[in-house]
Amino acid sequence: MNKNGDNILVIAAHPDDETIGCAGTIRKHITRGDAVYAISFTDGVSSRHNTHTSTEEIEDRRNAARESANKLGFKWIAQEVFPDNKLDMIPLLELAKFIEQAKLKIKPSIIYTHSSADLNIDHRRVHEATLIAFRPQPSDVWKEIRAYEIPSSSEWGVKPFSANLYINITDFISLKKTALACYTSEMPPPPHPRSIDAIETLCKLRGAQSGFKYAEAFEIIRSRCF
Repeated sequence: MNKNGDNILVIAAHPDDETIGCAGTIRKHITRGDAVYAISFTDGVSSRHNTHTSTEEIEDRRNAARESANKLGFKWIAQEVFPDNKLDMIPLLELAKFIEQAKLKIKPSIIYTHSSADLNIDHRRVHEATLIAFRPQPSDVWKEIRAYEIPSSSEWGVKPFSANLYINITDFISLKKTALACYTSEMPPPPHPRSIDAIETLCKLRGAQSGFKYAEAFEIIRSRCF
């Protein structure tokens, strides 16, 4: 356990989701003395080709994930190699057990995961698996589960992303953009909603909705008070 603050767990289906969804919040936790850890489920690239994805592409994505983590200050504690964009083919219990390993290892106080509103099937499965892994138990120490949004996925889902928590990231927007730039192949040019410019605009919108210059929005899924 972190003696100086809380342990935070960020759960990402693909490496880059953590930076897109909550890079500013990650950095804010760290500056407050919290320790932030992350896990991912797939390589994030192998579903894009009809033929075999090159080892170089997969390694490039891993390097980008490491670089982003170094800039933001969090630590990857597990990166699984489940089939990309096919998590619906993996038993939900298996996905939940992967999360439970991280839960037992770091005993997080706050968990960040995907929204159930997302269009991406991997995101939705990770959301479901998170709720299974963190079903309340008497011995649990976690306080809150928060869902983050992913542009180009959250706004296209079958139900709206319903933000009820806004975190001021004004001091960290420049660092978020720097971390996003690590994922060069994942940042399409404007006006794509997942471009760096569009993500910055979304943070500005979330800030305007909450009285800040820039913010990241979350949906509190479950909260427990001690």
